[in-house]
Amino acid sequence: CISSAASDVYKRQPDTVTYTSDYFAEFMKFMEKFIKEGNAYADDTPKDLMKEERTKGIESKHREDSVEDNLKHWKEMIEGTPEGQKWCIRGKLNMKDKVKCLRDPVFFRCNLTPHHRTGTKYKAYPCYDFACPIIDSLEGVSHAMRTIEYRDRNALYKWVQEKAGIPKTEIQDFSRLSLVNTVMSKRKLQYFVDKGLVEGWNDPRFPTVQGIMRRGLTVPALTEFMLEQGASQNTNLMSWDKIWSMNKKVIDPIAPRYSAISKTAACELLIENGPEPPQSLTVPLHQKNEAVGKKTLWFTKKVLIELDDAKLLKPEEKFTLYKWGNCKVKDIKEDNGKLSLTGELLPDDKDFKLTKKVTWIPVSYTHLTLPTNREV
Repeated sequence: CISSAASDVYKRQPDTVTYTSDYFAEFMKFMEKFIKEGNAYADDTPKDLMKEERTKGIESKHREDSVEDNLKHWKEMIEGTPEGQKWCIRGKLNMKDKVKCLRDPVFFRCNLTPHHRTGTKYKAYPCYDFACPIIDSLEGVSHAMRTIEYRDRNALYKWVQEKAGIPKTEIQDFSRLSLVNTVMSKRKLQYFVDKGLVEGWNDPRFPTVQGIMRRGLTVPALTEFMLEQGASQNTNLMSWDKIWSMNKKVIDPIAPRYSAISKTAACELLIENGPEPPQSLTVPLHQKNEAVGKKTLWFTKKVLIELDDAKLLKPEEKFTLYKWGNCKVKDIKEDNGKLSLTGELLPDDKDFKLTKKVTWIPVSYTHLTLPTNREV
């Protein structure tokens, strides 16, 4: 099944969308084949005891039960009877294998919870280790791309296909992506979704494809980042700085430029010789790309600057109002913790090398009429 996130991002429609549940009937036929050929058996060993026996390499007491007994319990599981709910079906591999996940893993479990697609039609369901290799082969997958944490289970994947008598699938391992100081586990992220602590899986704070797209990541940057990682099997720990740096290279040539000042951290600057009435100038939205468009830049007697910038300025100090010109601090006042400045434009001073650069916006432009062009 193709990810809806990938479909949304890359705007591609799959030829066919399939679900594992489409193959439930086939899985059951294969399971019966495994039991009849002695490659699987029914077991009612309690979960904790089964875990202990697998850890110690101890065979289940039902491991050598007859095919007839195993099929009888299998039928009970299919019907979901009280007796069938006590049993599971395990693959018959090697309980002494050094790789513990290969010690007779569970292939089928009984579960009466209605399935979201098939409802109550089935009472027993396949586990990942049994379903995955079968469905890959049935769908004609030539190469299965799997992250390296499944490497210990590769032998089990091949064993299931061999015993099922179906075409083999080549396995290509690659390392999973890890990001610095980032939780990537879907199980752990699910907690935040279930508790309503985030908007959903597309929350811009989430390291999901939809999340980082909402945060501003572009498709070309995401594609470049993935291609650069390649299919390496070496464990990697990436920094977010890298992906955002790639993103900046994509958006910088086309992003329009605007100025903004935080409402909660703004400081008023009164320019004594500022324009009265307000004047305006039409300027490009992007200095190096006129195709982005144009905007109107308003020049007023009162402007707002960032409070942090204002705190760095001293009386008689010269600073530069970005895209306007040099200005000199004439007075600094503080009233009830609120800072305000008075300044004087220096229109003839064109030396901007050693000055502090300050972003500004007009105090209010809602009342301003059509632009009156001016030269700066």
